Amino acid sequence: MNKIALGTVQFGINYGVNSTGCQVTPSAVADILNYSRSHNIELLDTAPVYGNSEKVLGSANIKDFKIVTKTRNFNQSFITDREINLLISDFNQSLQLLKKKSIYGILVHNADDLLRPGSDKIINQLRIFKQHGLISKIGVSIYTSDQLQKIIDRFDIDLVQLPFNILDRRLIDSGILHKIYNQGIEVHARSVFLQGLLLMTKESRPKKFGRWNDLWKLWHEWLSDNKLTALEATIRYAISIPEISKVLVGVDSKDQLRNIFEAIDGQLPPIPEEFSVYDSDLLNPSNWNNL
Repeated sequence: MNKIALGTVQFGINYGVNSTGCQVTPSAVADILNYSRSHNIELLDTAPVYGNSEKVLGSANIKDFKIVTKTRNFNQSFITDREINLLISDFNQSLQLLKKKSIYGILVHNADDLLRPGSDKIINQLRIFKQHGLISKIGVSIYTSDQLQKIIDRFDIDLVQLPFNILDRRLIDSGILHKIYNQGIEVHARSVFLQGLLLMTKESRPKKFGRWNDLWKLWHEWLSDNKLTALEATIRYAISIPEISKVLVGVDSKDQLRNIFEAIDGQLPPIPEEFSVYDSDLLNPSNWNNL
C-alpha cells in the first residue's frame, strides 16, 4: 500500500515557510495529479478554508481519488443548530465544488469544537452523512494527545489527522498513537516536513528559529554523517511508523513530488534521542508569528 497522500492547501493558497511564494497553477495541478495517479496515490486532503482548493480539484477531474475535507472552525462557546446548518451548507458546497456525490471522509478541523457543549450535534450530523453514504469516515484533526484523548473518550472516531515528524514524536511518547491504532482508528500524519522548515539549509532558515540553533547543528551534522538529505530522513521516518496509514505531503510541482518518491527508498539509521522536541513554539506553526 502506498502511504503517501497529497495535501492540497497549496492548490488554493500560498502556504508554508518554504513556499515558492505563488499558488500552484491549474496546469501544474494537473501535472501533479497525473503523477500521483501513476504512483498509486489514492487520497487527496483538502478543506474549504484552503482558498479555492476544492474548486481547483473539482475542475481537475478527481473522480478516481478518495477525498478528505474538513469543517469550518466554529469557535463558539456552545454548538447550536445554527452551527449544524452551516456544517450542512458547507458540506453540500464542498461536494458541489469537488464534483463528487460522496467523499471518503470529513474531519472536524478544529478539535476543540468537539469539546464544547453541544458538540454531540456535530457528531450526530456527521453520522447522518455517513448513514446516507455521503462519507465513509468521521474524523478529527488534532494537535495534542490531550485533545485526542478527550475526544475518543466521548465519541467513536474513524479517522484522525495529527502532526508528526522526525522531531515531533509527542504522540508516540504519550502512547496514544499506539492506542488509537489498536482501536482501529485510521491515522493520517501531517506536517512531516514541519511546513518545509526541516528541509531548509542553514543559510535559508529564518533567523527567528535561531532559538533552536543547537538542535539545527545536531540535525545537519547527523544528516552529513549518515549521507542523508533532509528529505530522505524526514519522509523515510514518517513512512516507517506502522501506526500511520497515510503521510500527507504538500507540493508546488510535479518535480517536488517526484523528489519525494525518489527519497523514500533506502535505509534510515537510528534517530538520536536529542531530536525529540516538546516545545510547541517550534512544533506548532501557528505559534511562529510570535517568535
